[in-house]
Amino acid sequence: MACRGASVRRLVSAISPPSTTTSRLSTSLRALPYSLIAKRDLHSTNVRRTDGVFRGLTDDRSRLPWIEAFKQQQEGKDHSKDEEGPKERDMTPKKMSDSYHRVVLPLGRDPSLSDTYINSSGHIRLGTIFMDLDALSGIIVYKHTGPGVTTVTAALDRITIAHPLTEICDLEYSGQVTYATGRSSVEITCKVARARDEGEPSKPEDVLLTCTFTMVALDPSTKRPTNVPKLICETPEEEKIFKTGEAKALAKKKMLKTSLLETEPDDPESALIHKIWLRQLAYHDPNNSLRQPANVVPMAKTALSTAAIMQPQYRNRHQTMIFGGFHLKQTFELAFCCAASFAHARPTFISADPCTFRNPVPVGSVLYLTATIVYTDPPLLEEDGSEPTQRDSKSPLTRIHVRVDSKVRDVEHGHAKPTGQFNYTFAVPRDVKVLPHTYQEFMMYLDARRRVRVGDEQDRKDNLPISEERYRTVEDVNVTE
Repeated sequence: MACRGASVRRLVSAISPPSTTTSRLSTSLRALPYSLIAKRDLHSTNVRRTDGVFRGLTDDRSRLPWIEAFKQQQEGKDHSKDEEGPKERDMTPKKMSDSYHRVVLPLGRDPSLSDTYINSSGHIRLGTIFMDLDALSGIIVYKHTGPGVTTVTAALDRITIAHPLTEICDLEYSGQVTYATGRSSVEITCKVARARDEGEPSKPEDVLLTCTFTMVALDPSTKRPTNVPKLICETPEEEKIFKTGEAKALAKKKMLKTSLLETEPDDPESALIHKIWLRQLAYHDPNNSLRQPANVVPMAKTALSTAAIMQPQYRNRHQTMIFGGFHLKQTFELAFCCAASFAHARPTFISADPCTFRNPVPVGSVLYLTATIVYTDPPLLEEDGSEPTQRDSKSPLTRIHVRVDSKVRDVEHGHAKPTGQFNYTFAVPRDVKVLPHTYQEFMMYLDARRRVRVGDEQDRKDNLPISEERYRTVEDVNVTE
């Protein structure tokens, strides 16, 4: 420990004062052969991006190099002082077009991007796309709020694959603020679509997915929510978009009041719990011929966990906290692994249900993620006690709902905080079912069941078919994973 501390102190002292740094660097460079210097990339300024995020998703705001941020942290300085900006913020109402941002990811033209965006099976990594979208939302919200505030990702609404990609191609990221009342929260709608040639109009079938982020503006000094400019609508179409955002906000508040953390299960849900519990007892009753089928797996045995220390390369521009997009990517990829482990088959992504970011993840902390299969469709039992079956027993298809719980601890493991709950649905070509045992597992089961039903209702409103044919089409032609 003493050696490591001494190394850090030497590294910190090496950056101050600047004149000493310049002198030492010049002396070191003169001592190196010219051929070695020519082969190295020496930057006088830091690269302004989070590791893994597409280089086009950056803005003009500089980010402090980690070693300088670390030095300020050791000295007890507040990093937010650098973000205060003008004393008088511009609170003039903004138009939707003011925050619009568009970036083309040249995935089809630039093979070097494949290391980041294409996985070992030749599919586009959706987790990396999600990370880029969070970075895009950060640029968009900054265009709306202007300097003088700290913005954090609070939630991600439902994501579904609208039109599966059939080939690796250039992708267009775009988005804008679509709902802001002047309070602290801002809704940002982002879209990923096939990029058309310059001047060629896009088509509805080009859209791969649309998603909505909720960002919250905080005062850099107090870390309390602060107001942002209102959003004004200029056309009937923008009015419709704004009303949709307003309806979503009201629906979220309603769901919070009726969640299982606030109210007990309703009568049909209670009856379902009792029937599953009785089935569970029957499986283990020596006097009952009924036995637990091999494709029915206890929920506790589906859990898959990871622990990782959070390194500075994944921090956001607020210096000491981990970028929310990286957090999202980690949960998605663990959920994929959990679904594959459970089904012994390659999962196909169907949707990401509403996810919440409850607390920030500090650099240097340990992030614990636990993924669990909490619901399968067809389920083990219906409310009336009947056993649903696959439509085609020779070619089964099951929807798997994966819940990822996230918490963070300091390295000394003295204090833990929940950092979010993330929910993903996949389809697998297997007939598999999950069986809850404990009361907590039953509540997780019911929560996921509710989410699946709400998601299906939303798909109907969006004119997306709720059928095996749709999921099989996604599985057969989709190049995202």
